[in-house]
Amino acid sequence: MSRLQGKVAIVTGAAQGMGASHVRNFVAEGAKVVFTDVNAEGGRALASELGDDVRFVQQDVTSWDAWQKVVAEAETAFGNVTILVNNAGILGPIAKTADISEEDFLKVCAINQNAVYLGMKAVIPSMLKAKGGSIINVSSIAGMAANYGFPSLAYVGSKFAVRGMSKATAIEYGADNIRVNSVHPGFIQTPMMVEGTDENGGEAVSMIPLGRIARASEVSNLVLFLASDESSYITGHEHVVDGGLLAQ
Repeated sequence: MSRLQGKVAIVTGAAQGMGASHVRNFVAEGAKVVFTDVNAEGGRALASELGDDVRFVQQDVTSWDAWQKVVAEAETAFGNVTILVNNAGILGPIAKTADISEEDFLKVCAINQNAVYLGMKAVIPSMLKAKGGSIINVSSIAGMAANYGFPSLAYVGSKFAVRGMSKATAIEYGADNIRVNSVHPGFIQTPMMVEGTDENGGEAVSMIPLGRIARASEVSNLVLFLASDESSYITGHEHVVDGGLLAQ
């Protein structure tokens, strides 16, 4: 398959879960991928599985210096970056506003929100050299409706922020053929899902019209579409993958 032939991608938070699924999809469709994670063991294992079409870089996504190194690695190994998937994120403590510590709040915002800004800032110059690109920022249904995001000011706030940042950047760089969209998964079979409920979705399943939580690959199929030229006239929008949850 060749839907991403000639494309160079960076995917964060990709040692497992949705991120790893995105990387596998991209490689299968012809892309060269630099993927990152704090989980070095998982990252190296995935890199070994996928071979010469990928590079793994251990990265703290909250560090500007780390972002510059990741982009430099991608450009040196494969060429100018044309796809960015800001996938890294954490759930953080499930705590109400008066109960969450300042330290925990800022940590969630640093990873879920600030890292998205840093990633876009780092990659856009490379995309300008390539004369176009696609940025996919992974938010959540908690960035669409707070009542489905667990009681967490930090998580909900950061995911709403990603939605707005994506729209603002899409407007700024539309004339440069750089598209920016946000993806809003619902309940997905990933380690974060297990952290928040259980591996089967717990009570969440009863709320979902399709009657099940999603496979990571079902989100990756949307991310692949947004990364490809098939979505060439789509920018500045949120794309929900939730089994119909928000339709209610």
